[in-house]
Amino acid sequence: MTERQKQNSSAERSDSVCFERRVEVLCDQPPNASGQYVLYWMTAARRSRSNFALQRAVEWAMQLSVPLMVLEPLRLGYRCAGDRFHAFVIEGMRENARQFAKAGFRYLPYVEQKADAGKGLLAELSKRASVVVGDDYPIFFLPKMRVSAAKQVHCRFESVDAACILPMRLSEKPFARAYDFRRFMQKNMRWALERWPVEDPLMGQKKLRGAEVAESILQRWPMLSGDVLAGGSEELDSFVQTLPLDHSVARARHRVGGSSAAQSQLDLFVSDRLSRYADDRAHPDQDASSGLSPWLHFGHIGPHEVFDAVRKAEGWWPMALAEKVSAKREGWWGMSAGAESFMDEFITWRELGYHFCHHRDDADSYDGLPDWAKLSLSEHEGDPRWAELPLDQLEGAQTDDPLWNAAQRQLVRDGIIHNALRMLWGKKVIGWSKTPREAFERLLYLNDKYALDGRDPNSYSGIGWVFGRFDRAWGPEREIFGKIRYMTSESSAKKWKLKGWLEQYGPKQAELFER
Repeated sequence: MTERQKQNSSAERSDSVCFERRVEVLCDQPPNASGQYVLYWMTAARRSRSNFALQRAVEWAMQLSVPLMVLEPLRLGYRCAGDRFHAFVIEGMRENARQFAKAGFRYLPYVEQKADAGKGLLAELSKRASVVVGDDYPIFFLPKMRVSAAKQVHCRFESVDAACILPMRLSEKPFARAYDFRRFMQKNMRWALERWPVEDPLMGQKKLRGAEVAESILQRWPMLSGDVLAGGSEELDSFVQTLPLDHSVARARHRVGGSSAAQSQLDLFVSDRLSRYADDRAHPDQDASSGLSPWLHFGHIGPHEVFDAVRKAEGWWPMALAEKVSAKREGWWGMSAGAESFMDEFITWRELGYHFCHHRDDADSYDGLPDWAKLSLSEHEGDPRWAELPLDQLEGAQTDDPLWNAAQRQLVRDGIIHNALRMLWGKKVIGWSKTPREAFERLLYLNDKYALDGRDPNSYSGIGWVFGRFDRAWGPEREIFGKIRYMTSESSAKKWKLKGWLEQYGPKQAELFER
């Protein structure tokens, strides 16, 4: 057998069943026979546990008998780059540095300090790599970055989906309704449950340690310093302040990046909120939501970890699944009411957004809205607006709607908006903008600039839903909105418990919405 045949045989063996429909080959070459390590390019699944991409890299390293190296870069030039997002990611890097050091693997945390300073780093590291494995992510700048990277890597280069329980390549088309995706999910969930990631892919892999990186590479692209990695909040703030970022968007209150913080949030949800989720998640005062979206977005926790925590809390096993595919929101899982409700939000709605973005490249564009919605909105584009408010007035929460102002304050201060209020927040902007397209672009700007879970398939799904995506036409037809679902602060205040939340984010205005 020739060396090339051996390598191709190795490549075939690496396609184990758990990676079925998860791997995209970006550079279809055999492994580099003279490679010194397998390189994992960590850009979206920024964690060391329950990570299909890391697991894929480990398996390649084992098969090729070479060490494993992990590169986690953070660039400067993304849209709305600011202190909030950089600090959150670097907090995750600090934890990853500890985890990989503890396991004995070479970890390279690279943070650009000048625009485009990181160009060429992946290409240089890949010259000495046997195989390069990267993360699959379907939106923002990451798809274009993967295409660009594929032109620079000349060994086998794979991209792995670690973002979904149902792999994005399992679906053949984008789904227009949650009902249709729910049917698809129920049809394929047993298949997915048989293809689960290893909880700790680094455990026991001592022979994969010892990857070396050339000193010339470290000199040209210096890694994040030990002072920043090991320091506290002051060291992190001082470092971030030196970077050419938007310093007007401060770190979010009470939210720290990293897998440990994500696990603490998950533990809180399972122990205190899961049982209340079905009844209380729509009420900001009750705070029964999972609160996990920032950590899920940055990959500090994976969907399989969340699923496992809920499963264990429920004492649930797959045999509890209903035999018949019904596409119903309740009853199919065989869990408690709270867990059934959460699973529908967490899997049906979350993964609907990922699969949609995988199949469409216009998910973050007004042009990507359903035709019926664009037509209806265009027919009412000439309707008088409530008021044409300038963007800075919206950004500063200076409207005549105290409920909307409170939601905007929560976004600016904490980097989130309560899930129920996010929809109302979006609807109101339509009536304050000259055109629906301008409203869409404004929401995109506010979302991407402030939301810790922004720039994500689900935040773009939420913005799209405001304009009719994954929804249907509604009557009666209204001015400005046409057939788009209509919401008001007054009707919302009658449904939701808000007083305590408004006291926190809308000082001296809570009495306006007392129940």
